[in-house]
Amino acid sequence: MQAEDPRPKSEYAIDWSNVDRVMIVKLRSIGDTVLSTPSLIALRRFLPEARIDILLEDWVAPLLEGHDSVNSVISVGRTAFARFNTAGELRRQKYDVAINLHGGTTATFFTAASRAKHRVGYAEYRYSFLYNHLLSSASDFWKAEYTHSAEQQLALLGFIGVPVDDRPKSRLIVSEPAAEQVRTACRGDWYNEGRFALLHPSSAFFTKQWPTENFARIAETLSERGLHPVAVASRNEREVLDELERISKIPITTFDNLTLPEITALAAKAHLFVGNDSGIAHIAAAVETPTVVIFGSSNRNHWRPWTNAPNEIVYEEFACQPCPGYECREFGDARCIGNVPPSAVFTALERILSLSKG
Repeated sequence: MQAEDPRPKSEYAIDWSNVDRVMIVKLRSIGDTVLSTPSLIALRRFLPEARIDILLEDWVAPLLEGHDSVNSVISVGRTAFARFNTAGELRRQKYDVAINLHGGTTATFFTAASRAKHRVGYAEYRYSFLYNHLLSSASDFWKAEYTHSAEQQLALLGFIGVPVDDRPKSRLIVSEPAAEQVRTACRGDWYNEGRFALLHPSSAFFTKQWPTENFARIAETLSERGLHPVAVASRNEREVLDELERISKIPITTFDNLTLPEITALAAKAHLFVGNDSGIAHIAAAVETPTVVIFGSSNRNHWRPWTNAPNEIVYEEFACQPCPGYECREFGDARCIGNVPPSAVFTALERILSLSKG
Protein backbone atom coordinates (compact mmCIF):
# COMPACT_ATOMS: atom_id res chain seq x y z
CA MET A 1 0.00 0.00 0.00
CA GLN A 2 1.30 3.43 -0.94
CA ALA A 3 2.03 5.66 2.04
CA GLU A 4 -0.17 8.72 2.43
CA ASP A 5 1.48 12.01 1.51
CA PRO A 6 2.11 13.78 4.85
CA ARG A 7 2.12 17.25 3.34
CA PRO A 8 -0.72 19.73 3.95
CA LYS A 9 -3.76 19.42 1.71
CA SER A 10 -6.49 21.92 1.03
CA GLU A 11 -9.58 21.47 3.18
CA TYR A 12 -11.82 22.10 0.18
CA ALA A 13 -10.85 19.78 -2.66
CA ILE A 14 -10.95 21.19 -6.17
CA ASP A 15 -12.68 19.13 -8.85
CA TRP A 16 -10.13 19.76 -11.57
CA SER A 17 -12.29 18.10 -14.21
CA ASN A 18 -14.54 21.16 -14.00
CA VAL A 19 -11.77 23.74 -14.08
CA ASP A 20 -11.57 25.63 -17.37
CA ARG A 21 -10.07 28.99 -16.34
CA VAL A 22 -7.19 29.72 -13.96
CA MET A 23 -5.70 33.06 -13.01
CA ILE A 24 -2.23 33.50 -11.50
CA VAL A 25 -1.47 36.76 -9.68
CA LYS A 26 2.19 37.84 -9.46
CA LEU A 27 2.56 41.57 -8.87
CA ARG A 28 6.26 41.89 -8.29
CA SER A 29 9.57 42.56 -10.00
CA ILE A 30 11.61 40.88 -12.74
CA GLY A 31 13.08 38.07 -10.64
CA ASP A 32 9.74 37.27 -9.02
CA THR A 33 8.12 37.09 -12.44
CA VAL A 34 10.80 34.78 -13.84
CA LEU A 35 10.50 32.53 -10.80
CA SER A 36 6.75 32.18 -11.35
CA THR A 37 7.43 30.24 -14.57
CA PRO A 38 8.03 26.88 -12.82
CA SER A 39 4.50 27.17 -11.43
CA LEU A 40 3.12 28.09 -14.85
CA ILE A 41 4.90 25.10 -16.37
CA ALA A 42 3.53 22.72 -13.73
CA LEU A 43 0.03 24.11 -14.11
CA ARG A 44 0.05 23.89 -17.92
CA ARG A 45 1.31 20.32 -17.75
CA PHE A 46 -1.55 19.45 -15.39
CA LEU A 47 -4.22 21.38 -17.32
CA PRO A 48 -3.20 21.26 -20.99
CA GLU A 49 -6.62 22.40 -22.26
CA ALA A 50 -7.48 25.03 -19.66
CA ARG A 51 -7.15 28.78 -20.06
CA ILE A 52 -4.30 29.99 -17.87
CA ASP A 53 -3.78 33.74 -17.48
CA ILE A 54 -1.25 35.64 -15.38
CA LEU A 55 -1.65 39.12 -13.94
CA LEU A 56 1.57 41.17 -13.93
CA GLU A 57 2.52 44.79 -13.44
CA ASP A 58 2.60 46.55 -16.80
CA TRP A 59 6.33 47.33 -16.81
CA VAL A 60 7.32 43.69 -16.36
CA ALA A 61 4.48 42.05 -18.35
CA PRO A 62 6.42 41.90 -21.67
CA LEU A 63 8.76 39.39 -20.06
CA LEU A 64 6.14 36.63 -20.33
CA GLU A 65 4.47 37.66 -23.58
CA GLY A 66 4.37 34.59 -25.82
CA HIS A 67 5.22 32.16 -23.04
CA ASP A 68 3.85 28.77 -24.00
CA SER A 69 2.45 28.04 -20.54
CA VAL A 70 -0.01 30.91 -20.53
CA ASN A 71 -2.87 31.96 -22.77
CA SER A 72 -2.78 35.61 -21.83
CA VAL A 73 -0.64 38.06 -19.88
CA ILE A 74 -2.87 40.64 -18.23
CA SER A 75 -0.96 43.80 -17.35
CA VAL A 76 -2.06 46.33 -14.77
CA GLY A 77 -0.90 49.89 -14.25
CA ARG A 78 -0.28 51.60 -10.93
CA THR A 79 -3.09 54.17 -10.95
CA ALA A 80 -6.32 53.56 -9.09
CA PHE A 81 -8.23 53.95 -12.36
CA ALA A 82 -6.12 51.27 -14.08
CA ARG A 83 -6.53 48.88 -11.19
CA PHE A 84 -10.28 49.40 -11.05
CA ASN A 85 -10.59 48.64 -14.77
CA THR A 86 -8.40 45.54 -14.44
CA ALA A 87 -10.50 44.28 -11.52
CA GLY A 88 -13.59 44.54 -13.73
CA GLU A 89 -11.86 42.63 -16.51
CA LEU A 90 -10.89 39.83 -14.13
CA ARG A 91 -14.43 39.58 -12.86
CA ARG A 92 -15.79 39.23 -16.41
CA GLN A 93 -13.40 36.35 -17.14
CA LYS A 94 -15.22 34.11 -14.63
CA TYR A 95 -12.15 32.22 -13.41
CA ASP A 96 -12.64 28.91 -11.63
CA VAL A 97 -9.37 29.16 -9.68
CA ALA A 98 -7.31 32.21 -8.68
CA ILE A 99 -3.86 31.63 -7.18
CA ASN A 100 -2.02 34.51 -5.54
CA LEU A 101 1.72 33.84 -5.76
CA HIS A 102 2.42 37.21 -4.14
CA GLY A 103 1.03 38.12 -0.75
CA GLY A 104 0.65 41.87 -1.07
CA THR A 105 -2.59 43.68 -0.35
CA THR A 106 -3.10 44.72 -3.98
CA ALA A 107 -2.64 41.13 -5.15
CA THR A 108 -5.23 39.99 -2.61
CA PHE A 109 -7.61 42.67 -3.90
CA PHE A 110 -7.32 41.32 -7.45
CA THR A 111 -7.68 37.71 -6.29
CA ALA A 112 -10.89 38.58 -4.46
CA ALA A 113 -12.14 40.81 -7.29
CA SER A 114 -11.96 37.85 -9.69
CA ARG A 115 -14.73 36.16 -7.69
CA ALA A 116 -13.17 32.82 -8.54
CA LYS A 117 -14.79 29.89 -6.78
CA HIS A 118 -11.39 28.76 -5.47
CA ARG A 119 -8.97 31.42 -4.17
CA VAL A 120 -5.56 30.14 -3.09
CA GLY A 121 -2.92 31.80 -0.93
CA TYR A 122 -0.82 31.56 2.23
CA ALA A 123 -2.28 31.82 5.72
CA GLU A 124 0.14 34.68 6.49
CA TYR A 125 -1.35 36.92 3.78
CA ARG A 126 -3.15 40.02 4.99
CA TYR A 127 -6.93 39.73 4.64
CA SER A 128 -6.59 35.96 4.50
CA PHE A 129 -10.34 35.63 5.10
CA LEU A 130 -10.79 36.47 1.39
CA TYR A 131 -9.29 33.06 0.48
CA ASN A 132 -10.81 29.62 0.85
CA HIS A 133 -7.59 27.62 0.32
CA LEU A 134 -4.81 28.65 2.73
CA LEU A 135 -1.45 26.91 3.05
CA SER A 136 0.36 27.34 6.38
CA SER A 137 3.85 27.64 4.85
CA ALA A 138 6.10 26.34 2.09
CA SER A 139 8.32 24.74 4.73
CA ASP A 140 5.34 22.73 5.95
CA PHE A 141 4.57 21.58 2.42
CA TRP A 142 8.12 20.64 1.43
CA LYS A 143 9.13 19.50 4.94
CA ALA A 144 12.25 21.61 4.69
CA GLU A 145 13.67 24.45 6.77
CA TYR A 146 14.74 26.53 3.78
CA THR A 147 12.78 26.97 0.57
CA HIS A 148 13.53 28.78 -2.66
CA SER A 149 11.18 31.42 -4.06
CA ALA A 150 10.23 29.02 -6.86
CA GLU A 151 9.47 26.31 -4.31
CA GLN A 152 7.31 28.69 -2.28
CA GLN A 153 5.18 29.32 -5.34
CA LEU A 154 5.11 25.68 -6.40
CA ALA A 155 3.97 24.71 -2.89
CA LEU A 156 0.70 26.60 -3.37
CA LEU A 157 -0.02 24.54 -6.46
CA GLY A 158 0.96 21.28 -4.80
CA PHE A 159 -1.28 22.18 -1.87
CA ILE A 160 -4.34 22.18 -4.14
CA GLY A 161 -3.43 19.00 -6.00
CA VAL A 162 -1.19 20.03 -8.90
CA PRO A 163 1.81 17.66 -9.30
CA VAL A 164 4.97 19.64 -8.47
CA ASP A 165 7.36 17.10 -6.96
CA ASP A 166 9.81 17.39 -9.86
CA ARG A 167 10.12 21.15 -9.14
CA PRO A 168 10.37 22.48 -12.71
CA LYS A 169 13.08 25.05 -13.39
CA SER A 170 12.47 28.58 -14.60
CA ARG A 171 12.11 29.06 -18.35
CA LEU A 172 11.66 32.05 -20.64
CA ILE A 173 10.85 32.19 -24.34
CA VAL A 174 12.96 34.20 -26.80
CA SER A 175 10.73 36.07 -29.23
CA GLU A 176 11.92 36.44 -32.81
CA PRO A 177 11.23 40.21 -32.94
CA ALA A 178 13.38 40.72 -29.83
CA ALA A 179 16.12 38.48 -31.22
CA GLU A 180 16.14 40.47 -34.46
CA GLN A 181 16.42 43.76 -32.57
CA VAL A 182 19.40 42.43 -30.64
CA ARG A 183 21.06 41.14 -33.81
CA THR A 184 20.76 44.62 -35.28
CA ALA A 185 22.14 46.28 -32.14
CA CYS A 186 25.07 43.90 -31.73
CA ARG A 187 27.25 44.21 -34.77
CA GLY A 188 30.24 41.94 -34.79
CA ASP A 189 31.33 38.36 -35.15
CA TRP A 190 31.46 38.08 -31.36
CA TYR A 191 27.65 38.20 -31.27
CA ASN A 192 26.94 35.95 -34.25
CA GLU A 193 29.31 33.33 -32.87
CA GLY A 194 28.13 33.69 -29.26
CA ARG A 195 31.63 34.66 -28.12
CA PHE A 196 30.55 37.15 -25.50
CA ALA A 197 29.77 37.33 -21.81
CA LEU A 198 26.84 39.28 -20.40
CA LEU A 199 27.53 41.43 -17.34
CA HIS A 200 25.04 43.14 -15.07
CA PRO A 201 27.02 45.47 -12.77
CA SER A 202 24.09 47.39 -11.26
CA SER A 203 21.48 46.61 -8.62
CA ALA A 204 18.42 48.11 -6.98
CA PHE A 205 20.23 48.32 -3.60
CA PHE A 206 23.81 49.28 -2.75
CA THR A 207 23.93 46.25 -0.44
CA LYS A 208 23.69 44.03 -3.54
CA GLN A 209 26.02 45.95 -5.87
CA TRP A 210 29.56 44.63 -6.20
CA PRO A 211 32.10 47.44 -6.84
CA THR A 212 32.23 48.53 -10.47
CA GLU A 213 36.03 48.35 -10.54
CA ASN A 214 35.74 44.63 -9.81
CA PHE A 215 33.46 44.18 -12.80
CA ALA A 216 36.07 45.99 -14.90
CA ARG A 217 38.67 43.41 -13.87
CA ILE A 218 36.19 40.63 -14.66
CA ALA A 219 35.59 42.13 -18.11
CA GLU A 220 39.34 42.21 -18.78
CA THR A 221 39.74 38.60 -17.69
CA LEU A 222 36.86 37.47 -19.89
CA SER A 223 38.34 39.36 -22.83
CA GLU A 224 41.60 37.48 -22.33
CA ARG A 225 39.58 34.27 -22.55
CA GLY A 226 38.18 35.34 -25.93
CA LEU A 227 34.78 36.52 -24.67
CA HIS A 228 33.72 40.05 -25.56
CA PRO A 229 32.17 41.75 -22.50
CA VAL A 230 28.65 43.17 -22.89
CA ALA A 231 27.08 45.02 -19.95
CA VAL A 232 23.42 45.96 -19.46
CA ALA A 233 21.61 48.25 -17.05
CA SER A 234 18.55 50.47 -17.04
CA ARG A 235 18.57 54.08 -18.22
CA ASN A 236 18.67 55.43 -14.69
CA GLU A 237 21.75 53.28 -14.01
CA ARG A 238 23.71 54.69 -16.96
CA GLU A 239 26.40 56.09 -14.70
CA VAL A 240 27.40 52.57 -13.66
CA LEU A 241 27.93 51.62 -17.30
CA ASP A 242 29.85 54.84 -17.96
CA GLU A 243 32.17 54.16 -15.04
CA LEU A 244 32.68 50.57 -16.18
CA GLU A 245 33.71 51.75 -19.64
CA ARG A 246 35.97 54.44 -18.21
CA ILE A 247 37.99 52.27 -15.84
CA SER A 248 38.23 49.15 -17.98
CA LYS A 249 41.36 48.61 -20.04
CA ILE A 250 39.46 46.93 -22.86
CA PRO A 251 36.39 47.89 -24.95
CA ILE A 252 33.03 46.99 -23.45
CA THR A 253 29.70 47.10 -25.30
CA THR A 254 27.02 48.60 -23.07
CA PHE A 255 23.24 48.93 -23.34
CA ASP A 256 20.83 50.93 -21.21
CA ASN A 257 17.90 50.85 -23.60
CA LEU A 258 17.03 47.19 -24.11
CA THR A 259 13.53 45.94 -23.38
CA LEU A 260 13.06 42.91 -21.16
CA PRO A 261 12.40 40.60 -24.15
CA GLU A 262 15.57 41.97 -25.78
CA ILE A 263 17.62 41.33 -22.65
CA THR A 264 16.20 37.81 -22.66
CA ALA A 265 17.31 37.34 -26.28
CA LEU A 266 20.77 38.75 -25.50
CA ALA A 267 21.18 36.52 -22.45
CA ALA A 268 20.13 33.44 -24.42
CA LYS A 269 22.90 34.08 -26.95
CA ALA A 270 25.62 34.78 -24.36
CA HIS A 271 28.26 32.22 -23.50
CA LEU A 272 28.18 33.23 -19.86
CA PHE A 273 26.47 35.62 -17.41
CA VAL A 274 28.20 37.38 -14.53
CA GLY A 275 26.35 39.82 -12.30
CA ASN A 276 24.82 40.86 -9.03
CA ASP A 277 21.84 39.08 -7.54
CA SER A 278 19.09 40.66 -9.65
CA GLY A 279 16.23 40.03 -12.01
CA ILE A 280 18.67 40.02 -14.93
CA ALA A 281 20.53 37.11 -13.32
CA HIS A 282 17.24 35.18 -13.17
CA ILE A 283 16.57 35.95 -16.83
CA ALA A 284 19.96 34.48 -17.76
CA ALA A 285 19.28 31.38 -15.67
CA ALA A 286 15.84 30.96 -17.27
CA VAL A 287 17.34 30.75 -20.77
CA GLU A 288 19.91 28.24 -19.47
CA THR A 289 22.95 30.46 -19.86
CA PRO A 290 25.74 29.45 -17.43
CA THR A 291 25.74 31.98 -14.60
CA VAL A 292 27.93 33.33 -11.82
CA VAL A 293 25.94 35.47 -9.37
CA ILE A 294 27.51 37.63 -6.66
CA PHE A 295 25.48 37.89 -3.46
CA GLY A 296 25.48 40.52 -0.75
CA SER A 297 22.57 41.23 1.59
CA SER A 298 19.93 39.00 0.04
CA ASN A 299 18.87 35.49 0.98
CA ARG A 300 20.96 33.00 -0.98
CA ASN A 301 18.68 30.06 -0.19
CA HIS A 302 15.70 31.98 -1.52
CA TRP A 303 17.15 33.74 -4.56
CA ARG A 304 19.93 31.59 -6.02
CA PRO A 305 19.61 30.68 -9.74
CA TRP A 306 16.79 28.18 -10.36
CA THR A 307 18.13 26.39 -13.41
CA ASN A 308 19.67 23.19 -14.73
CA ALA A 309 22.44 25.18 -16.44
CA PRO A 310 25.87 25.39 -14.77
CA ASN A 311 25.76 28.05 -12.08
CA GLU A 312 27.59 29.26 -9.00
CA ILE A 313 26.95 31.88 -6.36
CA VAL A 314 29.81 33.81 -4.75
CA TYR A 315 29.52 35.48 -1.36
CA GLU A 316 31.22 36.33 1.91
CA GLU A 317 29.59 34.99 5.07
CA PHE A 318 28.30 37.57 7.56
CA ALA A 319 26.16 36.96 10.64
CA CYS A 320 23.80 39.78 9.65
CA GLN A 321 22.83 38.10 6.36
CA PRO A 322 20.24 38.10 4.99
CA CYS A 323 18.72 41.51 5.53
CA PRO A 324 16.15 43.67 3.69
CA GLY A 325 18.98 45.52 1.96
CA TYR A 326 17.60 49.05 2.08
CA GLU A 327 20.40 50.06 4.45
CA CYS A 328 23.36 48.51 6.24
CA ARG A 329 22.66 48.83 9.95
CA GLU A 330 25.64 46.71 10.94
CA PHE A 331 28.49 48.48 9.13
CA GLY A 332 26.96 51.25 7.05
CA ASP A 333 29.03 50.39 3.99
CA ALA A 334 27.61 46.97 3.00
CA ARG A 335 30.72 44.90 3.63
CA CYS A 336 28.80 41.76 2.70
CA ILE A 337 28.99 42.67 -0.99
CA GLY A 338 32.06 44.90 -0.88
CA ASN A 339 34.23 42.24 0.70
CA VAL A 340 33.58 39.59 -1.95
CA PRO A 341 37.07 39.17 -3.44
CA PRO A 342 37.53 39.22 -7.22
CA SER A 343 39.67 36.08 -6.85
CA ALA A 344 36.61 34.14 -5.64
CA VAL A 345 34.63 35.29 -8.68
CA PHE A 346 37.54 34.42 -11.00
CA THR A 347 37.64 30.92 -9.51
CA ALA A 348 33.91 30.46 -9.99
CA LEU A 349 34.20 31.69 -13.57
CA GLU A 350 36.89 29.15 -14.33
CA ARG A 351 34.74 26.34 -13.03
CA ILE A 352 31.68 27.47 -14.96
CA LEU A 353 33.65 28.02 -18.17
CA SER A 354 35.04 24.50 -17.88
CA LEU A 355 31.46 23.17 -17.75
CA SER A 356 29.86 25.43 -20.34
CA LYS A 357 29.67 24.76 -24.04
CA GLY A 358 32.31 25.80 -26.52
